Amino acid sequence: MQRKKVLLAGQQNAGKSTIFNMLTGARQHVANYPGVTVDKKTGYFSVAGDAYQLIDLPGTYSLSCYSLEERVARDALRQESADVVLNVVDAANLNRSLHLTIQLIEMGLPIALVLNMMDVAQSEGIAIDSSALSQKIGVPVAECIGRKGKGEDQINAALLNAKKQQAPIDYPQLEPELSSLTEWLDSAIAPRSYSFRWLALRLLERDSHIDEWLGELLSDQQAQQLSAKVELYLNGIETRLNSTVSDYIVAQRHLRVSMLVEACSSQSQRQIEKLSVSDKIDKVVLNKFGAPLFLIATVFVIYQSSIVYGYELTNYWWPYLAGLRELIAGVLPDAGFLHDPYVRSLGLWIVDSANTLLNYIPIFLILFALIAIIEDSGYMARIAFISDRVLNRFGLHGQSTLPMILAGVFAGGCAVPGVMATKGIPDNRARIATILTVPYMNCLAKVPLYTLLLGIFFVEDKSLMTFYISTISIIAALLVAKLLTQSVLRRTEQAPFVMELPRYNLPTARSVVTRSLERTWMYVRKVGTIVLAVSTVIFVLLQFPGVPEQEQQAFQARAEKAVARFQKAAQKTQYADSFDEQSLTDLVNFYTDYRAAKLNAKGADASQSVNTAFQSRNELYFAITARKGGKDAAKLNKALRKLASERKKIRREMKERRLEASLLGSFGRALEPVTRYAGFDWKINVALFSSFAARESSVATLGVLFQPEEDNNQKLEQRMAQSDELAGHGEVAAVALILFFILYPPCLATVMMIKVQTGEYKWMLLSIVLPTLLGFTVATLVYTIGTRFALSGIQVMSLTYFSALAALLLIGLHDRKQQKKQGQPIPIKVVEK
Repeated sequence: MQRKKVLLAGQQNAGKSTIFNMLTGARQHVANYPGVTVDKKTGYFSVAGDAYQLIDLPGTYSLSCYSLEERVARDALRQESADVVLNVVDAANLNRSLHLTIQLIEMGLPIALVLNMMDVAQSEGIAIDSSALSQKIGVPVAECIGRKGKGEDQINAALLNAKKQQAPIDYPQLEPELSSLTEWLDSAIAPRSYSFRWLALRLLERDSHIDEWLGELLSDQQAQQLSAKVELYLNGIETRLNSTVSDYIVAQRHLRVSMLVEACSSQSQRQIEKLSVSDKIDKVVLNKFGAPLFLIATVFVIYQSSIVYGYELTNYWWPYLAGLRELIAGVLPDAGFLHDPYVRSLGLWIVDSANTLLNYIPIFLILFALIAIIEDSGYMARIAFISDRVLNRFGLHGQSTLPMILAGVFAGGCAVPGVMATKGIPDNRARIATILTVPYMNCLAKVPLYTLLLGIFFVEDKSLMTFYISTISIIAALLVAKLLTQSVLRRTEQAPFVMELPRYNLPTARSVVTRSLERTWMYVRKVGTIVLAVSTVIFVLLQFPGVPEQEQQAFQARAEKAVARFQKAAQKTQYADSFDEQSLTDLVNFYTDYRAAKLNAKGADASQSVNTAFQSRNELYFAITARKGGKDAAKLNKALRKLASERKKIRREMKERRLEASLLGSFGRALEPVTRYAGFDWKINVALFSSFAARESSVATLGVLFQPEEDNNQKLEQRMAQSDELAGHGEVAAVALILFFILYPPCLATVMMIKVQTGEYKWMLLSIVLPTLLGFTVATLVYTIGTRFALSGIQVMSLTYFSALAALLLIGLHDRKQQKKQGQPIPIKVVEK
């Protein structure tokens, strides 16, 4: 059955998403429009036996092309050949909402109008005659309360009655030229889904994208003829108008809307004079004293609920992921005694990489639910309004605040949800600048390295260093954002900053849950398409070329010696000659799995279940492993423990040696002649490279590389402090490492999310290259100056901090003077009425 196509159009905050969810339920699919990162949400539903495909267009105030969302919405209306355009308007704000309706009707598309939020209109004393409105604009009108699920039948009826209409607005001063251009276009171009009169209006308004459209429809000669005709007409029009053509068109539309509102709606004088609930709340929330307090409180709730509590929930979520890993491990080839099959190693590596990303799901579910609540309530626009004036000086946007907070403004966030939260920033330049700078925030995974270094070198100055680290990341992000917007992003598309403060609304559970689930699923689905390739590359860099042959033989000899000791012990028991090479490997794997399962079992019942499961798996192995086979089993169990322990030690040492000899380890050594100028030896280089996969692995890798001497149980802090490179200028080298780590490229998960959010590899590559160069430059300067002038670590950190702060203040003040000089407007609060 052929599906009819319905486009869902409307201004922001009109309730489109609610209507979309009400009509489609769970039958939804989210992707991107081709070539851009704007969401394309598609759903399916049926009416009177007819199947419909519903496409939710980006919210737009008009059909101009000032922003990416407006252009995407208009191009979809022009190209999709929709059977119906379902226009959702805010019933309590007809005066603003009907401007888009008029433009849709002018396009000559079949329209059905939905008056949403009728309950809000009634509460504000607004009475709307929907029948009269339908007659005057010539389209079917439905009344509904989307958040309560009321009005679906009226919407379905309006869809069935939608028909193409003629433009209801006359432009007396333009009619001769409009008619002539419409006739010319009609004769030169094949019939289109949209009106040629509307296209003629765009020509007279000097639409910036009109040449691109006409290039697809006209020959070069026809385009030149049309351009000359338009210029001739415009010269004549401008002589009889006291304003521009665009201003005249807007004025005529405004006059038409005013007449419709006056004729079809009314509001009591008492309600007009009464201060709205939104105004009353804003008097407190946007008060110059109250605004920062409410913003901080909101930030705290979001951070505490999603990052802190959400992270705690991962403790309950992780066992399921770990169980999935064990299930997959059971399907893959068994582990060898020393060497695992590459299929197993690669498979588990990919699973572990995916689990690292999937472990964020509880955080994202809470995070996206809270963001949906803030969006639906109307406070998200207030956040942008409060912070935009400061962030704008550095090329960012008011809505950059939330991503930076989630990424860890002070400490403890995560860059992945920070990057994902940039989706709502309407200015494309500010959005990309935010995406590229949120990784500078101090995510939770950076904290272990900071703690390690502060514990080694800055015990007395730990509090001051913590303050420096926490705030210099913000300074760095703002300075880098300014650099980006003045260089590579200078010509990136911008949108005028329109600040609308919608009325406060009570979010619905259905809308919040639906958006939280669909946004989380987008993360899982999109990241999953990239993780395989990237994980494979990292695996190869860490595994090959492998341990040198001579060392490999030494490891093999140690393994054979350990096996011989076990076999000698077995000869004194009833299990003599029971194990060959393969069965012994199986026994050790069984023992290892059993010990891991027993450690994870909580409670007597769980422990008994583990015993039952492993006994059914292999009774002989279980008898030895669990010492259930008498004295001989207990005796052999002791030998088995020693064998498993020695195997584990050998495999760990092989892994360490493989890391040193790997392409990644070799790369770290190759860079040492350069990185020593920043105070980094090859071990630090390898740790930094490994932390690209996950920030937490930096300390784990250092623990592996800074191995203790024989019979020396020193802590990692002590071993690093005594290293050759750190011993001479330890504090200064530590400061250089801290600053580099702040500016270091994003982790693997964040890099993948940058690709997902920007849709382009160039920004993903820039997110790696720029921080590397910038971080190494800063680290080299700090280390060089600190060693040259014999400064202490706290002195060189203080010098760096106050130099960066001075640069920030100078740039901020200079930008403010430039804005005043150029007469750039400051953000203006626009409140719905």
